[in-house]
Amino acid sequence: MGKKAFLIIDMLKDFLEEGKPLFVPPARKIIPCIKERLKKARQEDIPVIYVCDSHHPEDWELEVWPPHALRGTPGAEVIDELKPQKSDYIVLKRRYSGFLGTDLDLLLKELGVEELIITGILTNICVLFTTADAFMRGYRVIIPKDSVATLSEEDQNFSLKLMREVLKVKII
Repeated sequence: MGKKAFLIIDMLKDFLEEGKPLFVPPARKIIPCIKERLKKARQEDIPVIYVCDSHHPEDWELEVWPPHALRGTPGAEVIDELKPQKSDYIVLKRRYSGFLGTDLDLLLKELGVEELIITGILTNICVLFTTADAFMRGYRVIIPKDSVATLSEEDQNFSLKLMREVLKVKII
């Protein structure tokens, strides 16, 4: 087993606060699970990396989805319950995958990471595409199913099955 990193994907106010255009109600229930796993990761000196949507107003993705996680706005901030500490890393992304156009891979290599514990939202979008890119780069991935969420149970189950069977993710 190589060194691990703990990733938290898109646990942002624009997705977790009621009334926001991309509010994901099921994501509220995973906060305590992520919080507990985050505490354990910090106790075990596992690097913590927040992978966060951070859009410019002209980003192409905002033609597909309502404006969200606009850089510099409160909605683009990590929710208070999971606030980053100074020792944590933050990777800003403009697309679904945490690897595309970011320095995530470089950071993981610098840290000597070989295995990722991935948590956050949405299981069928950003978690899936980040996991697929991690697999393509040779990382092993663990996904705690109580620490990822999406809008429907059907999408959740399909995404976890796909990741387990095709990307060889360890679902715990």
